[in-house]
Amino acid sequence: MDATTTLHWSKSRQEPGWLVRVFDNKLVLIVACLLPALGLLGVFLTYPLGLGIYLAFTDTTIGRPGIFVGTENFEFLFTDPIFWNAVFFSVFYTALATVGKFGLGLWLALLLNNHMPFKSILRAIILLPWIVPTVLSAIAFWWIYDPQFSIISYVFKDVLGWRTTNIDFIGSEWPARFSLIAANIWRGIPFVAISLLAGLQTISPSLYEAALLDGATAWQRFRFITFPMLLPILAIVMTFSIIFTFTDFQLVYAITRGGPVNSTHLLATLAFQRGIPGGQLGEGAAIAVSMIPFLIFATLFSYFALARRKWQQGEGND
Repeated sequence: MDATTTLHWSKSRQEPGWLVRVFDNKLVLIVACLLPALGLLGVFLTYPLGLGIYLAFTDTTIGRPGIFVGTENFEFLFTDPIFWNAVFFSVFYTALATVGKFGLGLWLALLLNNHMPFKSILRAIILLPWIVPTVLSAIAFWWIYDPQFSIISYVFKDVLGWRTTNIDFIGSEWPARFSLIAANIWRGIPFVAISLLAGLQTISPSLYEAALLDGATAWQRFRFITFPMLLPILAIVMTFSIIFTFTDFQLVYAITRGGPVNSTHLLATLAFQRGIPGGQLGEGAAIAVSMIPFLIFATLFSYFALARRKWQQGEGND
């Protein structure tokens, strides 16, 4: 044998087992990863939603299965003034609270985006209304709005002497409605402010520097740089805010229970009142199902706003 000849030896490769071959399949791996999430969604989302839609077409009550009655529940709701009052206040509540949260939240985000001392501490303080559980903040507002022990009435009446009687925040229709809207705005501002602040920090400072060199004013920089760049995040945050506000339950139920005289019922609180304390599960489910078109509209609003932004950037709308 030639001395220069080199012998190469390698261990024969073993064939992978059947389990390895199965998990090497991309389709099997995708299904295995998605299956737990699909199971959770099916148990906690799809099944309750399907059951609620089914109950909306029955006359089920607590303790009695009920029978299929078609659209009878919806026909009754269309003639129910309390239902239409709840629809009106749900839309009114959502519109005013969303405008208030986004106006103050955007202002706060722009303020925190500037260089200032103790900025990190201020951001943490601003998050407090969002971190506090809804029921606790609702009870705090219920105490603030109390006709006898209200701190606001105490300041205006006993400290400043501007009034001779206590302020009736939740004892009459429109003051109660605006009081709930104010409480919702206070609670929702941190979510909007922090989300928009995160979006503001992704905007390149070079854009503002170029605008300053061109002589753009503060309003022009906001209109042509800040707002267009924030639009994708703005659409998503606004969609979530509309959904959270429209489906609000804890804040309203803890403060007013839908009163006085059913004037502050949202669709969620009215559905609960008819379905659980009232025992009419079918009617309560029908009220809950009637919220779906509004939620679909909010989702479509977000989608088309994002599609418009992608079109502006020259991308496809796929």
